Amino acid sequence: MAEYTGAMLTAADALPHRPRRVAVAGVSGTGKTTLAARIAAVTDGAHTEIDALYHGPDWVPRPEFLDDVLDFTSAESWTTEWQYNAARPRLGERADLIVWLDLPFARVTLPRVVRRTIRRRARREQLWNGNVERPLWTILTDPEHIIRWAIATRGVYRQRIPELERLHPHLVIVRLRSQREADAWVATTLPAAVRGGHGSPMDQRLHDHGPAASEPR
Repeated sequence: MAEYTGAMLTAADALPHRPRRVAVAGVSGTGKTTLAARIAAVTDGAHTEIDALYHGPDWVPRPEFLDDVLDFTSAESWTTEWQYNAARPRLGERADLIVWLDLPFARVTLPRVVRRTIRRRARREQLWNGNVERPLWTILTDPEHIIRWAIATRGVYRQRIPELERLHPHLVIVRLRSQREADAWVATTLPAAVRGGHGSPMDQRLHDHGPAASEPR
């Protein structure tokens, strides 16, 4: 197997090896958890939702959080979300694949996070350890409200991912820039790598259909 040089891959590029330890990065609302679960179903590595480890009752961070991260990342195969400053260094060291969901913010990510937050609050959906979304009016008073947080951090991964690449040149990093790319990648390119195939089935798909005209490239 050829040595991977650390260059960031696009959705159309074949993976250089079978991924076993995967972290999904992206702004709140991009669909990291959903994609991580789909990746885990293909790679057969257990999906650990990192939010469930971090949030204790009443949204208080669990003191065992980092110990739990160290524990599950010691396994040979796993999938999770690349979140929380305390956990990111460990995830970067142990992962062999980072999948960066870099979706259009105003048109895709922001509407998603707004709809999700409203739905969760209206239905009083229980999230992690019995927590529910706070009242919607707290967006006016809480700078860490999920919608305000998504807006404030919408550009941070454009600094974090290159830095991650510099610190951990062993990592394969794939940047997915639309939901269509993400769907096709997890359905075709990822299974090809798991099977040990060569080449990327996405090459022909993207050639046939081209990038969505309204999406930035």
